[in-house]
Amino acid sequence: MASDLTNKIEAILYLKGQPLSIAEIAEFAGCDRATVLDGLLELIDDYAHRNSALEVVETPSGYSLQLRSGYQDLVQTLIPVELGVGAMRTLAAIALKNPITQADLVELRGSGAYQHVQALVELGFVRKRRQADSRSYYLQVTDKFHQYFQIEQLPQLEEAEEQREV
Repeated sequence: MASDLTNKIEAILYLKGQPLSIAEIAEFAGCDRATVLDGLLELIDDYAHRNSALEVVETPSGYSLQLRSGYQDLVQTLIPVELGVGAMRTLAAIALKNPITQADLVELRGSGAYQHVQALVELGFVRKRRQADSRSYYLQVTDKFHQYFQIEQLPQLEEAEEQREV
């Protein structure tokens, strides 16, 4: 059964939302480090025996209350993705040219596009497949891209250029 201190430590870890050292937890809890360490061990043990989506873990930065790895797929589904301006522009270029070769994308966006593509593939917004006759890849946006940005279909860049000429 959790003590008041254990509940307080749990609340601190939850509210801070980032790893905290024993010293930081002790300061917030208003007690000494040894007492906090005992409370943390009790809390870790408590979470280890619960059937819970959360766990308390020790990281290189301190102790953290976090989602168990088996629930990480929910993070990508439920929490908005933070993309930098460069990655967002790279994604826009891929979406407008859909498909585009990675070589053409790098020519268009610069060598930073390699990292952007890797991140966009990991996030599931871009599909990468090898060209049969080349060392380069074809890049295309995925269904997740369309669902996430709530875009059914994008006009192709060539069509937009043709309309401007008319």
